[in-house]
Amino acid sequence: MQNARDTFYLTLRDRLAALNPGRTMVVRGATRPGLLVEENELASAYEPVDAFRLRWTGLRVDATGARPLVAMGCEIRYGTDGNAGNGGMDRGRLLEGMDAELAAAVNATPQNARKKSYSLPSAVELGTNVFWGDVVFGAATVNGERLERVATVEIFCYQEAGEL
Repeated sequence: MQNARDTFYLTLRDRLAALNPGRTMVVRGATRPGLLVEENELASAYEPVDAFRLRWTGLRVDATGARPLVAMGCEIRYGTDGNAGNGGMDRGRLLEGMDAELAAAVNATPQNARKKSYSLPSAVELGTNVFWGDVVFGAATVNGERLERVATVEIFCYQEAGEL
């Protein structure tokens, strides 16, 4: 399942970076594309603004077929404070722009990628694909000065021999 998670994350990261190369964030002094996986980062009370945070939320395994089919829930959280020069009054427009980027990246054809293992210095392509449904957007919420949203995507893959 880790291979599928990594594959989806890197596919989404690369698609988002291609759509908006300017959406970056600084994590531990390094500038990166504006998407992170919460479980892969150091615990912190800091939540990056104007960036996407991916969180794995659920797991189901259907072992009735020749290969177990794995379904994983994925939340993508993001928000904006708006631009200081506009007094934050552009929060809605900026959040809508993030919505459009996320929809374009997740719903782009194809909605699948070759599953890869990233446990070695160079990625190794495995024998199956990771595939996913359309993004589902939750309601925008106000948290202090920040306008936030949680979107969800369901990710699927077949478990290969030797995978956990």
